[in-house]
Amino acid sequence: MPPLSLAVFTLWWREVTRFRRQRSRVVGSLLQPLVFWLLLGGGFSASFRPPGMPPGTGYLEYFYPGVVVLVMLFTAVFATISVIEDRREGFLQGVLVAPVPRTGIVLGQALGGTTLALGQGLLFLLLAPLVGIAITPAALLAVVAVLACLAFALTNLGLLLAWRMESTQGFHALMNLLLIPMWLLSGAVFPLRGVPAWLVWTMYLNPLTYGMAVLRRCLSPNSAAAVGLPLGLALAITLSFAAVTLLGATWTATRRTL
Repeated sequence: MPPLSLAVFTLWWREVTRFRRQRSRVVGSLLQPLVFWLLLGGGFSASFRPPGMPPGTGYLEYFYPGVVVLVMLFTAVFATISVIEDRREGFLQGVLVAPVPRTGIVLGQALGGTTLALGQGLLFLLLAPLVGIAITPAALLAVVAVLACLAFALTNLGLLLAWRMESTQGFHALMNLLLIPMWLLSGAVFPLRGVPAWLVWTMYLNPLTYGMAVLRRCLSPNSAAAVGLPLGLALAITLSFAAVTLLGATWTATRRTL
């Protein structure tokens, strides 16, 4: 195996192995979004009717795609925080002196986090029948592709920040300040329709909005009116989001001096 491919594979496998050995991460990544889904979905079910959705759609069903993305968001955060831990323990310094470009290091870390986030998201998809979402084989393939793209983008965004941070406390604070509002303003909790104009433009500027739109269309083909975004445009921006975050993480890692 070429040195670059070996480095990418090794870092990917290390992330997967470490995740399997830390069961608290598995439980936390799944149970916290599940609690959000049940509490918020149950609380809003009686009073909130998502505009533009097919008749009879409840809030638990509308909120479901957003919770899937939230599962991957939490997993990506937990995965990328390992960069700070590796720097403190000296492992990252040992990796950086190896004759491997930092592009390979970032790609290995990104693929590891993407694998974990995608696996958690797909596991949560098992709950789709509970809210009346029937996923056909073709829709499942589309959902997997969209989730993989979103997981890759979120992991790279986490790496971009983690390579700059010196403490896990600061990383958590910054991630909560950035990622939770991104998720809230992505159409996961409420749609674009019916919100103030300034909030609509904030949601339009949020790249996660477009990934959420594609995912919602894959899970609910009749939700075009609620999404309010052209599918082609949403897909193009989602792919661009993944590419830009990878370039940003690679650039940051290349310039970072440990």
